Amino acid sequence: MSLINTEIKPFQATAYQNGQFIDISEADLKGKWSVVFFYPADFTFVCPTELEDLADQYAEFQKLGVDIYSVSTDTHFTHKAWHDTSDAIGKIQYAMIGDPTWTISKNFEVLIEAEGLADRGTFVIDPEGKIQIVEINAGGIGRDAQELLRKVKAAVYVYNHPGEVCPAKWKEGDATLAPSIDLVGKI
Repeated sequence: MSLINTEIKPFQATAYQNGQFIDISEADLKGKWSVVFFYPADFTFVCPTELEDLADQYAEFQKLGVDIYSVSTDTHFTHKAWHDTSDAIGKIQYAMIGDPTWTISKNFEVLIEAEGLADRGTFVIDPEGKIQIVEINAGGIGRDAQELLRKVKAAVYVYNHPGEVCPAKWKEGDATLAPSIDLVGKI
């Protein structure tokens, strides 16, 4: 079953953010746009490159009112240790959620149960708490924060402009489409 347009399921977890441990639940993701960014594990190889890329683009996401939540099955204590010892991870200002119970990974259907790790899953959640974008990558394939930012901008645009859609390669300011019978066979 696709998770697109489904509401996020309840969870409670502890995250590390800006030198503190904070409690986070599904309620924190509602009322604004959110990106939930799953990755396999702290202290690994592709993961820090992705998380650093997100950290470098975080201000752009914040300008759109988008919060980012990274999630792995590590604990919030491990996230703090990684943040304190890695220059790349030390840049992170967004919440790093610990999911040692696998609840969140199961909710988003990214848990690799045999390994106790999460797939590289990216989820964009609208202010109503509904999933608008789902992307799952194999473990060896890193993601691009700028491409994610482009997709988030498209999702926000479509959400705010009912009846319009964003074509392939759409960028902010580009023309959109208004689907109708008049467009059939003309694109």
